Amino acid sequence: MDKILIKGGRPLKGDVTVSGAKNAALPILAATLLGMGTHRIANIPKLMDVATIKRLLIHLGAVITEDGPDGWEGQSGLRWTVRMSELARCDAPYELVKTMRASVLVLGPLAARFGEARVSLPGGCAIGARPINLHLMGLEKMGAEIKIEHGVVTVKAKRLKGARIYLDLASVTGTENLMMAATLADGVTVIENAAREPEVADLAQFLIRCGAQISGAGTDVITVDGVESLNGSGTHRIMPDRIEAGTYLTAAAITGGEIFVRGCNPRHLDAVLLKLREIGVEIREESDGVRATAKGRIGAVDIKTLPYPGFPTDMQAQIMALMALSDGLSVITETVFENRFTHVAELKRMGADIHVEGRNAIIKGVRRLSGAPVMASDLRASACLVLAGLAAEGETEISRVYHLDRGYEGIEQKFSNLGGEITRIRQTP
Repeated sequence: MDKILIKGGRPLKGDVTVSGAKNAALPILAATLLGMGTHRIANIPKLMDVATIKRLLIHLGAVITEDGPDGWEGQSGLRWTVRMSELARCDAPYELVKTMRASVLVLGPLAARFGEARVSLPGGCAIGARPINLHLMGLEKMGAEIKIEHGVVTVKAKRLKGARIYLDLASVTGTENLMMAATLADGVTVIENAAREPEVADLAQFLIRCGAQISGAGTDVITVDGVESLNGSGTHRIMPDRIEAGTYLTAAAITGGEIFVRGCNPRHLDAVLLKLREIGVEIREESDGVRATAKGRIGAVDIKTLPYPGFPTDMQAQIMALMALSDGLSVITETVFENRFTHVAELKRMGADIHVEGRNAIIKGVRRLSGAPVMASDLRASACLVLAGLAAEGETEISRVYHLDRGYEGIEQKFSNLGGEITRIRQTP
């Protein structure tokens, strides 16, 4: 497995362009299963998870043409043409979904259009159970028959029926799966306590371009009036990745530098920008992005992760690395996932002073971190360790960095362009 080697201690400075959002690209690509026609999708990030869902869509019958790099305002993403006709099959086998939890997003579209879906229970990061019971409960309310055996979920329905669905948790993928399924249901579906994330709204915009009738996306109540069929959408641009943007803004703070993140939407980052300002980072919102400038040693701040528009759980690990070097005592409370402090032990290897009590991490800031061999446990933990390595004295070697390739496009090159000394050591199996 590849490793990343970092020689830290350099302030990062310069401009970086944010990529398209993985968490918007995956459901939008899954949504192409809902209707016949041609879909042109731009600003697709070059990531392992995107490659995985591409293989899955081709397995299901899609014809995908890569139209080359995006070439729009410095973006490095891809443009694809996805052609959907009759689906070839309705199964998502384990060998195609074992590395990616988001593969469950094909469940709703397949059940809605094909009348049947067989999807292996997915894999992905080890950050908690993340069960799909909400997806299945919603599909059952819409009239589907559900069976789970041998690690495979089977959903059958002649045609889904509109229903009123209350989600016990504001699940992002649950909201997206049920919203997609409802577009072809007979009647009106109302999803209450829906996830409000910008990625949900981006998916809704794509579906509306395809002919869906959706209102309320981006609020906690989404209403979908089912239609007979969907079709090609013209061109849709994937929204910028707010978590990638937040990671680079945090990199400016942790290394004592100045970074302009081009192409991000500051409104998607309100909670993150608020906390960065609170600890003393100068944040300037500009017409085409956000600039972060470190101003001396950072202060400590308490953070509690919450569903959007609260502080994102996907930024918790990166902020913890920053708090490890703060001037004071901070508490980070993780409310979204029950097993998302796996990076703590690795930060402590680098000299961080962190104590975990249940879902609370108590961090006493230290003057410096020291480079050390560390191991990444999930996608955001990988980013956390990269940030810590960039700020630390000496050399940091990060193992199991394949997680990074699932969510950060060209991270070594982007940090190198900002002045970081970071290289990938490629290893053959």
